[in-house]
Amino acid sequence: MRFALSGEQEQFARSLHDLLSGVDTDSANRAWAAGDPGPGLKIWRRLAELGVTALAVPEKYDGLGATPVDLAVGFERLGYHCAPGPWTDTVAVLPSLLDDELLTSVASGETLASVAYAPHVPYALDSDVADARLAVENGRLRAFTPGSVLSSVDGSRRLFPPMTGDDLGTALDADRAFELGCLATAAQLLGTGRWLLDTSVAYASQRKQYGREIGGYQAVKHLLADVATALTLAEPLLFGAAVTLDRRDVSAAKVACGDAAHLAARTGLQVHGAIGYTAEHALGLRLTRVRALTGAWGTPRFHRERVLS
Repeated sequence: MRFALSGEQEQFARSLHDLLSGVDTDSANRAWAAGDPGPGLKIWRRLAELGVTALAVPEKYDGLGATPVDLAVGFERLGYHCAPGPWTDTVAVLPSLLDDELLTSVASGETLASVAYAPHVPYALDSDVADARLAVENGRLRAFTPGSVLSSVDGSRRLFPPMTGDDLGTALDADRAFELGCLATAAQLLGTGRWLLDTSVAYASQRKQYGREIGGYQAVKHLLADVATALTLAEPLLFGAAVTLDRRDVSAAKVACGDAAHLAARTGLQVHGAIGYTAEHALGLRLTRVRALTGAWGTPRFHRERVLS
C-alpha cells in the first residue's frame, strides 16, 4: 500500500503556508511573550477563516469533522511558521473532551481553550487569553482559574498553574484527547524542524568562510543531510500514527519528530554561528519552541517507555 496525502489535504497545507508566509508570526510571538496577544489573535482569526479552528469539531457544531491526518497536516504548517496561541488545546484536544454547544464558538474561532492534563500537562498554556479552561483529572473535567504566570523556556508559551474548582463531569473521551494532543505536538515539531532545515540551507549558501560559501564544504553538507534524513524518516511515523491513533504509534512519532527537530535546532545553530544567539534573529524563536514542545504532552522518557512497553 502506498500512503499519500489527498489533493485536498495538500491544498489545505498550501493555503496555510501561503497565509502564514504573508503575516509576521515572529513579531506576533514576541508580542505574545510580552503579554500583548493582539497580533497573535489577528493571525488566529485569519486561520479560523480557513477552517483551522473547525477541523476536529463535529459537523453538528458547525465543524468540519476532520480526521487526525487532517490535524497532522495543519499542525505541521502551524509548527513551520511558529504560530502563537493555544492551538493544540483548542483545535486538537478540546473537541474530544466535550459534547457541548461551546464547540460552535470554537469552530468559528471565537473561543480559545487552555487544557491541563495531569500528570503529563501540569501547567495550562495561555490561560490568560483562553475563554474555556479545563483540567482533566482521572477522566473527569474540572474548571480552573490560572495562577501566576510561570517562567518558560519559550516566552511565547505562557504557562499557568491550574487552580482547580468545580467538577464538570466525565470527559467525553479523555484518552483520545491525550493522543491527539501528543500527535499535534509531534506535527508542530516536524514543521519547526523543516523550517530550521530550510533556513539553514538558505543561510549556508550565503554565509562565507575562507572565501567561499560554507554550504560548499562537505562537513556542512553532511550536517544538513543528516537533518534532512531524520525529518524524512519521522514523517511516515507521524502520519502512520495519525491513521491508527494507537498509543504506541503516537509515542513513536512524538519521539522521532522531537529528535529530528532537536537535531535541526543544533545544526541550525552551528550553521548560523553567533547570529543565531541574538534575540532579533528568527532562529532563536524556533530553538526555544523545539525545546518547549519536546517536553510538552509527555516527556521523551514517557513516550519511549510507552513504545518499549
